[in-house]
Amino acid sequence: MELLIILQYVVPGFVVAILAELAWMKWRGGVSYEWRDSVASLTMGLGNLVDGAMIAALLYVLFAWLYGFRVVDWPAAAWWAFPIVLLVQDFCFYWSHRLSHEWRLWWAAHVTHHSSQHYNLSTALRQPVTGFFALSWAPYALMPLVGIPVEAIASAHAVSLAYQFWIHTEAIGRLPAWFEAVFNTPSHHRVHHATNPRYLDRNYAGTLIIWDRLFGTFQAEVASDPPRYGIVKNLGTFNPVVIGVHEWVSIFRDLRAARTWRGRLMCLFGPPGWREDGHGSTSETIRDDWRRRLPQAAE
Repeated sequence: MELLIILQYVVPGFVVAILAELAWMKWRGGVSYEWRDSVASLTMGLGNLVDGAMIAALLYVLFAWLYGFRVVDWPAAAWWAFPIVLLVQDFCFYWSHRLSHEWRLWWAAHVTHHSSQHYNLSTALRQPVTGFFALSWAPYALMPLVGIPVEAIASAHAVSLAYQFWIHTEAIGRLPAWFEAVFNTPSHHRVHHATNPRYLDRNYAGTLIIWDRLFGTFQAEVASDPPRYGIVKNLGTFNPVVIGVHEWVSIFRDLRAARTWRGRLMCLFGPPGWREDGHGSTSETIRDDWRRRLPQAAE
């Protein structure tokens, strides 16, 4: 499966799907699309092409070198080979995504994707423009070390991104229970994009929700607690430059103000919201406070 063949069909499909969702929202009378927000998302998507090209160029060289140290050789022509590649890629995605929420350095790039207060297919295109510098691609280095060729890694990544596009929608409710139990779905991913205390830092899955169930980060969507989208402290701007770099600016400011080496390290690798003076609010402290205030709602 060649990467270019995948993209040849996927990109036009994205356009058709966005137009179909927009038509559905207008017919239904919804307000999921806000044109300034969507333009910002599309602009960030174009910026991600540059960022992605830099990452691809770096990783092609790095992963080709790491492939020389592989512990096994894959029979690329075997029917079962590519499904296993997809499984390994999805495992690496889970950890890259999870750490992008738990480490502020990686969050500085990933926060771009969460900055919209709307949830629709255009939001899926609001991708990081500084991922090259954040190094959040590091978990994927496992793939060449276990013997997966660079071309197969690229194809698996394209399949993963294509799958994740369609789950950024409110047009689809719950799917059959067996599907919701195994795969990432719009319902699961709405939880991931929500800022409700119940939902913060949950459902990191790419394609398979089994990783969240296995590692204790799964949260089902609750009808009585509809998702509120965005980030804990919303930006109040549609400026793509501000959206793309605001967290980096905050990190540099906090590094300069840090009084200890621990404080400086936590500015980079502590959870988003952590502050050296103890007055910050992380996802866990927000959730703990919510549980104390509304114990019945948290059940």
